[in-house]
Amino acid sequence: MITRFSSLYAGHVDLGDMGQDATPANERRYPNEHLMTVFSKTEALARTMDRLGYDTLWLAEHHFQHEGYECLPNILMVAVHLAHVTERLRVGCGFNICPMWHPLRLAEDYATADILTGGRVIFGVGRGYHTREVETLGGFMMDQDENRELFEEQVEIIFKAFNNERFSHRGKHYELPPKLPYRGYELEDLTLVPRPARLPVECWQPIVSANPRGLDFMVRHGIKGIVGGGSALLGEGPVVGYRDALARAGTEAALGEGICVGINFHLADSREQAVREATPFYEEHAKMFAPLGFFRGLTDEQQAAVSRRGGWGDAGFPTIDRQMRSRSWFCGTADEMVGYLRQIEEQFPGLETVNVQSSMGTPEAVMVEQLERFAAEVMPAFRNEREAPAQRSAA
Repeated sequence: MITRFSSLYAGHVDLGDMGQDATPANERRYPNEHLMTVFSKTEALARTMDRLGYDTLWLAEHHFQHEGYECLPNILMVAVHLAHVTERLRVGCGFNICPMWHPLRLAEDYATADILTGGRVIFGVGRGYHTREVETLGGFMMDQDENRELFEEQVEIIFKAFNNERFSHRGKHYELPPKLPYRGYELEDLTLVPRPARLPVECWQPIVSANPRGLDFMVRHGIKGIVGGGSALLGEGPVVGYRDALARAGTEAALGEGICVGINFHLADSREQAVREATPFYEEHAKMFAPLGFFRGLTDEQQAAVSRRGGWGDAGFPTIDRQMRSRSWFCGTADEMVGYLRQIEEQFPGLETVNVQSSMGTPEAVMVEQLERFAAEVMPAFRNEREAPAQRSAA
């Protein structure tokens, strides 16, 4: 049963012109003064969500994006700030991209944020998808096998550091500690100082396929999975795959347990109005993500079309309606949204958390309005259902 609602904000600034007839993605460049507005926009969303009773604001780590799409380079620093200007909202790392970090620096930074915020930061790890970011900052992205190998070793190190007062590691990429003398003795192990105050650490990772190796790795470390959200398709494959990975590890779980489902949404007084209003945001989202491989099944002609102004229909580029049929996007009325979420509850009976988010390019004012509308017109249907058993028990 769905009991919690969260939202993902990847960090786009207000873009001005949007959609297929607007500035192509690779031609966007904003001055630093405008890129800096990502922080006030993040704070506005956090304050809104905190006031309205959302559970978590998920933020994404990205670098070097002068195009204005993903402009939050250090989400742990932002999370500490947001904890100071909100009362109860949690902030999720969605996600820290491990191949761009030294694993022990990431572990230290998370531990610091956990302590300073009283446990209101949720850890999250990812492998990355921007070559410009990952390769520039010393990781592997062009070679996917190297990327996964490095990522898995880094996560092993992070959890060793979290969960052990003393630890050491000998692997392909890291020897921790290095063998050397220190203050009169031979160094044999390390201690993360400080370690997180709350153990075991709650950790999440994106699931974009049903690869058994990756899912088994997640389950082995107790990592939960986020599926969908406009870029990845929302199908049963990843959710079933995660349940099967739990079963292989000896844990029986309901379908959807340990999973958060992400849905790009836009509410209006009618479905037609919602589609009309959301289309330029969807097209901006496509300009950003389609060239990175997140729109599956595109022809070469469709890939070329998304990089230029207009004419996408001539190439047969998928409209927002097709994405709605794939169930990673929703446009419609609040009542239709409640019904849509009821269907997802039925499909995934173990599901507890849903991410509802505006797509790439949506202006701040629209994002705030959509969060307010969802909280007022959709959330009560699920909140009342959640509170009813407690009321019956008290009676």
